[in-house]
Amino acid sequence: MFLNTFIGKIISTFIISMVPIIELRGAIPFGVANGLPLLLVCFISIIGNIIPVPFVILFIRRIFEWLRAKNEKLNNLVLRFEERAMNKSKLVQRYTFWGLFLFVAIPLPGTGAWTGSLIAAMLEIRLKIAIPAILLGLFCASIIMSCVTYGVSALLFF
Repeated sequence: MFLNTFIGKIISTFIISMVPIIELRGAIPFGVANGLPLLLVCFISIIGNIIPVPFVILFIRRIFEWLRAKNEKLNNLVLRFEERAMNKSKLVQRYTFWGLFLFVAIPLPGTGAWTGSLIAAMLEIRLKIAIPAILLGLFCASIIMSCVTYGVSALLFF
């Protein structure tokens, strides 16, 4: 019952935006489909999506080290995560701030704040560069997802 309330829909949208892979790209259509105003959905989705970013950047390498030490299967899992992140990091390696921004801004599968944060951690990009780049990328991704969700013509007459 709580999820059917206005506050429940906001909290659900917020939590969905924090989930890796789904992130803002899934939270915006979810919030809009549940009848929430677009600007509120974008704001909630950006806030929810940015919250894990500093924690990922600061702690993921230590977490990966700990997982590696546990057993070989976890080590293999960590290696796959690192390999995928590094395969997608060429743009970020070349252009740092703008590369990270573009990586997060274009809402394609395998991109977003979580993967961008992982790449920033692997490349040892400082928080004062990574967080603004990722936040700016989230703003752009929210605009793109709003257009996809509503359609460009619906936004023009909004």
